[in-house]
Amino acid sequence: MKVLRSLLVMIGLTAGWQLLVTVTDVPPYILPGPGVVAQTLLTRFPTLLPHATYTLSEILLGFGLGALLGMISALLLATVRPLQVWLSPILVMTQSLPVFALAPLLVLWLGYGLASKIAMAVLIIYFPVASAFYDGLQRTPKDWRDLGRIMKSNRMAFLWHVRIPFALPSLASGLRVAMVSAPIGVIVGEWVGSSRGLGYLMLHANGRMQIDLLFAALVILMIMALFLYQLTDQLLKRLLKHFSLDEDKI
Repeated sequence: MKVLRSLLVMIGLTAGWQLLVTVTDVPPYILPGPGVVAQTLLTRFPTLLPHATYTLSEILLGFGLGALLGMISALLLATVRPLQVWLSPILVMTQSLPVFALAPLLVLWLGYGLASKIAMAVLIIYFPVASAFYDGLQRTPKDWRDLGRIMKSNRMAFLWHVRIPFALPSLASGLRVAMVSAPIGVIVGEWVGSSRGLGYLMLHANGRMQIDLLFAALVILMIMALFLYQLTDQLLKRLLKHFSLDEDKI
């Protein structure tokens, strides 16, 4: 049923797109119709595929590293109180700094390859994961905390068996947001400086007025982002179910 709803939404958006092009009679070099874009997808797919694969690798690596750093930071904040004084400002800075404005510097420091794009993705992903997981770790029910004190449980054992399982729904929310945000950082990094990737291809196509190719790259990016989100969502639901958490918390 969920797949059917998604399919109906996509059909409706495509029909609206075609209707807009037909009614306004806008030139193809400004807004090509879905038929033109679909034809470009088929004819230029050998060109699009290597760029899409490169962008996908950047997204996955950035997501993995950013999520890992965010979870480690949240665990340190929740378990080592003296570190809160030092790590809390870093968390705030990663959100308050204009990350997109740092893209030229990251390209300058790390070069035009994978490293600068991964760093952009990490900067965007880090905050939602760290803040969501830390918030979840702080929300362990008081009854469980009191029980742990009464039984004089080991601090690390209590963290692993009680606090982390209760924090998983919050972590899952942060990871979902992170997966949606990851392509943004990667594409912006490719716009600033790159020789490969969908962002580079879009910039190149825009400069040559190949708007149909630009839209084809956008369609692939959208499909890729939707697939990654759905995959992440399903994996997280299975993880939460494995820990016997209430489905309503997902």
